[in-house]
Amino acid sequence: QLAESGGGLVQAGGSLRLACEVSGFTDDDYAIGWFRQAPGKLREGVACIRVADDSTYYRDSVKGRFSISRDSAKNTVYLDMNDLSPEDTATYSCTADTNTGYMIWVVRDSKAGEWRMEYHGKGTRVHVSS
Repeated sequence: QLAESGGGLVQAGGSLRLACEVSGFTDDDYAIGWFRQAPGKLREGVACIRVADDSTYYRDSVKGRFSISRDSAKNTVYLDMNDLSPEDTATYSCTADTNTGYMIWVVRDSKAGEWRMEYHGKGTRVHVSS
């Protein structure tokens, strides 16, 4: 299961931290990622972390502003978002997939699309006002 928290309303230039509590996974290697979808737009991968080695991957548009991390003791993955802009407004969903290469490719190298991972959380809304 994936349970997100931390969304909300923030002004442009502000920061938010999203959290994803992860439970029920027994694999040694899988990826946890954050995807987002704005109204009327396709879904895009924002960032992901590979559990086996904590390697991280980002979409170009968020590099330097967003940071994904994992607290294994709390089974929680965080997405720290800084210098937010109205273009970051979307519903952010926590995802998981045992095909780590696929998620990394979607996050780092792919355009927005009808992407589906093995597991998706319900999402948390982020609204950035100008």
